[in-house]
Amino acid sequence: MATFRLQGSKVLAVDMSGDAVKAKNGSMVAYDGQMAFKKMSGGGEGLRGMVTRRLTGEQMEVMEVKGQGTCYFADRASDITVLSLHGDKLWVEASNLLCADGGLRTGTSFTGLRGGASGNGLFTTTVEGTGQAAIMSHGPAVVLRVTPQYPLSVDPGAYVAHQGDLQQSFQSGVTFRTFIGEGGGEAFQIRFEGDGLVYVQPSERNTVGGDV
Repeated sequence: MATFRLQGSKVLAVDMSGDAVKAKNGSMVAYDGQMAFKKMSGGGEGLRGMVTRRLTGEQMEVMEVKGQGTCYFADRASDITVLSLHGDKLWVEASNLLCADGGLRTGTSFTGLRGGASGNGLFTTTVEGTGQAAIMSHGPAVVLRVTPQYPLSVDPGAYVAHQGDLQQSFQSGVTFRTFIGEGGGEAFQIRFEGDGLVYVQPSERNTVGGDV
């Protein structure tokens, strides 16, 4: 299995000995040893995945990297977080996924109003199985723990990913004052309940909620 490690905060180093990983297309910045790069259709799920992604609009251009040596990945100087999956599932915005172990399964999941508010569409990417994955954020990602006693509300523009046994719901604070121009700019949040981890970035994307 490939080994993920950080080379600084903005470069991911993946050590491989004949292993394969899936990475964002064009994200290789250097490598040593012998590497082969192959563009994958539809995010690496074959025909079904390709059709699903075209229908949902969840775009993720992916390449398979296979070889022996170390391959380095980065994307627009984004900060990178390496996390491990142990048979569980990660939900992550496609634009925030940099690399995943080749043995992990990728798919799409309906996000409903949360996706619409975050400006990332109505579907998000899922990564499932056992292995490592690397996610990107604008600024160092903060990992926040959610427990049954302590639910968490997150700005859709700052949300990056989550994992664990979490249920999410969409909260709206739109009132009459919002419509007369006295809103506080925090009219929408995602509420997480259950047991798991939520990754947020210290920077907010432009969203519909941010304007009201």
